Amino acid sequence: MAASQAYMDKAQLRQSYRNVWHTDLTSAIQADFPYCCLSLWCGPCISYMLRRRALYNDMSRYVCCAGYMPCSGRCGESKCPELCLATEVFLCFGSSVASTRFLLQDEFNIQTTQCDNCIIGFMFCLQQLACICSLVACIVGNQELSEASQAISCLSDMVYWTVCSCMQTQHKVEMDKRDGKLGGAVMAVPPMQQMSRIDQPVPPHVVQAP
Repeated sequence: MAASQAYMDKAQLRQSYRNVWHTDLTSAIQADFPYCCLSLWCGPCISYMLRRRALYNDMSRYVCCAGYMPCSGRCGESKCPELCLATEVFLCFGSSVASTRFLLQDEFNIQTTQCDNCIIGFMFCLQQLACICSLVACIVGNQELSEASQAISCLSDMVYWTVCSCMQTQHKVEMDKRDGKLGGAVMAVPPMQQMSRIDQPVPPHVVQAP
């Protein structure tokens, strides 16, 4: 119960962050179209590379799901972080993308815009609708309902992978900005103790360059 409340408090805190993403989800395709296509077809591989990059290629910092899930710190990450990360991105792809997102948000005080929240919320609602329709079709046994549920499931999968690819492109562009690839100063690697987690209610004071 306490852990769930901590997650809710952390999510609420992110809404008060001052900075915004360099590009929102609706503009991610325009920001880097080739990378967006690559993340659509090779999502887990891109997630692996982005997490390494988010950790400044220092895998000694790696914790499963970036420390945001109950399994974090209990998977032997310190012994073989590369294998654990590979397992995470392939078996828990959605969580791996979300964890990298939270990691960047907490490090740089980035809030998610209302538009992005609506897109992400729509994706989740569509997944729930697809699940409910599949269950109803299975129970009722109606052929037409079954076909409709399959169509909704297909649409849900398309939206899910599209949003994830745009989200990963958004993360990549943000780290390009962090690393000075879009112009501006290169941000220094933060100390280990400044990596924000659930048990750190107040994020480090970081203001991004315009």
